[in-house]
Amino acid sequence: MDFNNTEVAFSGKSSNDLKKSYWLFKLIGWNWLIKISPALLNFFMTIRFPVTSIIKSTIYKQFCGGETINECDKTINDLGKYNVKTILDYSAEGKESEVDFDANVTETISTIKKAKTTKLIPFSVFKTTGFARFSLLEKINAKEQLTQAEIEEFDRVKGRIDKMCRNAYEAGIPIFIDAEETWIQNPIDDLALEMMRKYNKEKAVVFNTIQLYRWDRLAYFKNLKTIADQENFFIGMKLVRGAYIEKERERAATKGYQDPTQKDKASTDRDFNAALKFCVENINKIAFCCGTHNEASTQFLIDLMQEYHIALDDQRVYFAQLLGMSDHISMNLAKSGYNVTKYVPYGPVKDVIPYLIRRAEENTSLAGQTGRELSLILKEKERREKTEDRSRKSED
Repeated sequence: MDFNNTEVAFSGKSSNDLKKSYWLFKLIGWNWLIKISPALLNFFMTIRFPVTSIIKSTIYKQFCGGETINECDKTINDLGKYNVKTILDYSAEGKESEVDFDANVTETISTIKKAKTTKLIPFSVFKTTGFARFSLLEKINAKEQLTQAEIEEFDRVKGRIDKMCRNAYEAGIPIFIDAEETWIQNPIDDLALEMMRKYNKEKAVVFNTIQLYRWDRLAYFKNLKTIADQENFFIGMKLVRGAYIEKERERAATKGYQDPTQKDKASTDRDFNAALKFCVENINKIAFCCGTHNEASTQFLIDLMQEYHIALDDQRVYFAQLLGMSDHISMNLAKSGYNVTKYVPYGPVKDVIPYLIRRAEENTSLAGQTGRELSLILKEKERREKTEDRSRKSED
């Protein structure tokens, strides 16, 4: 796979789009700016500076599809022209009320209904903290005694999760449960297992997510496979490296418990690829999504699919990247006939800001990510300029 083919990678981008992306990634590369951005945004909002409109026309446009499902139609169709599918991800964060949680259920079910109307949306997705208080999940994770009110509250959480998974099952649309911080992940894993037992009897509908920057996740995955074999259900799994590593390490050091993250990136890469191999070796029981911006792991899975004679378009195997990032992977895979999706976050600009800050932080913390994006954009700009020069000379 030639991931350096920028003509394919940026075939859906105008030269003006490339210019905007270039300067955006340049800004993201300034670590000091990203670190102070939350405080800066709060300040601008306090003095009622029109920062929202600036965000919407820059970083929001790069990484998000729109403020509503209908606003995402252009992005869905634009990606679809190049055989890239969409996962609509309602990314409004920081909600804590029961009213907001119930509204989020309605919104997620709307994404399932939308997916039912088009082949361009193969999955739905949700994040458990969109339907439950973080502190409640933290208390359950720590095995602390719940009050009667908290027991009833968690029953409502389980009801919301079940409602979304049931709707996904009835619509025939697989649904991803995103991974979160280690100190709330255990109840999320338990909920995912409960939903798999219930809805994955015929095929994988409910997918959990494992973050392979955790040293314990490969063992967790293999144990889940043992349970699935014993109880006769299918596994759905999304594999990612992870999104909270700096926060995880800092909390472990502050509170004095064992760091849950791998000792180095090489260990994360090793476990990620081992998990991919485990999926392929057990393809008759596991459907999976390889969520990565890593070229080596992408190529590793391509090679595994060839070795195990898995068709390029086998519906049990998907690749996924985030909108606005790693188009050189997504577009080249899709052109070759692989199943490819883009996570397309959407929601009101103000509510999506925490997500956007994480994307910016991810680009600065991932080794070489921002530099890679910039180098590819520059390469494509140079290619287009040379093509235009040759075209002008031939006309002369």
